[in-house]
Amino acid sequence: MGNGRVNIGKEVYDFTLKDQNGKEFKLTDFAGKTVLISFHPLAWTEVCAMQMKALEENKETFDSLNTVAVGVSVDTVPSKRAWAENLQIENTRLLSDFWPHGGIAELYGIFREEEGFSERANVVVDENEKVVFFKLYDMDKAPDLDEIIDFLKQRKKA
Repeated sequence: MGNGRVNIGKEVYDFTLKDQNGKEFKLTDFAGKTVLISFHPLAWTEVCAMQMKALEENKETFDSLNTVAVGVSVDTVPSKRAWAENLQIENTRLLSDFWPHGGIAELYGIFREEEGFSERANVVVDENEKVVFFKLYDMDKAPDLDEIIDFLKQRKKA
């Protein structure tokens, strides 16, 4: 199990990854917005599919909360593209942490060395590029997205 090197209130580890369409996603390009980084172990698995579909289904809610939600796994760009098409995900960027293999998950302290993929985790980065939420989830359960949305709504009120 990863030790989770993500600390609340600390500046986030910046990264650049390619999405399912081969376009670069650089975290610091989203300064001024909140970013939900939703790590999932592997594409083409049932729980990960539920996790990514939930991001897609809640895109309007995220938009209303000035939040960009992205999925991250160790799968290749072509695999992410085929998977996104299969799940009918059109608005959510699915990022490939393929090479160096699991490098971003490793940077965030959530890479599972023995299995070769990340923990299931959500990281929320605020407008100032600080981590404001970090949680690991059971591998066999999709994260409760309502928990994240409630957290974002509370932050907006504050």
